[in-house]
Amino acid sequence: MNESFVKSKINLSKEYPILAEKYFILIPLAKKNSKQSLITIILLGVMVILYFIFGRGNSENKIDKRQKEFRYNEIRYTDHAKCRMECRSIDVNEIKNILEKGKINYKKSDLKDKPCPSYALEGLSDDNHHIRVVVGNCDKEAVIITVVDLDQEHECDCN
Repeated sequence: MNESFVKSKINLSKEYPILAEKYFILIPLAKKNSKQSLITIILLGVMVILYFIFGRGNSENKIDKRQKEFRYNEIRYTDHAKCRMECRSIDVNEIKNILEKGKINYKKSDLKDKPCPSYALEGLSDDNHHIRVVVGNCDKEAVIITVVDLDQEHECDCN
């Protein structure tokens, strides 16, 4: 064994006994193949950078996993929601579009709501109105509780 190597192992083992075993293996490898080690480190760095650029996907297109449940559930409209939709001239296709593509506003949602947690989904209607759809995520059923046009006040008698 090389004398300088033995000294470095002894110094490491006194100060950092757990790390000494790791460096005991890594130090000789680095000395033998320093070019190969450098290339390996560079390739790993490039792979990490590429993963962060391309591998994670676009978060804008990701749908919250809770929202996926709404998409496959049967949709039921409460009388209140039907009244609000009629008053605001919003049809069922626009509601389905919001359920599929809208974003959950957790500040307006109530995940502890009974009998079903309610989610406030927001998105744009066909005529570019900002709409909030409050949906109850019940057993295999998406219950549309209410629909709000966030751009315009409407006089509705839906109580």
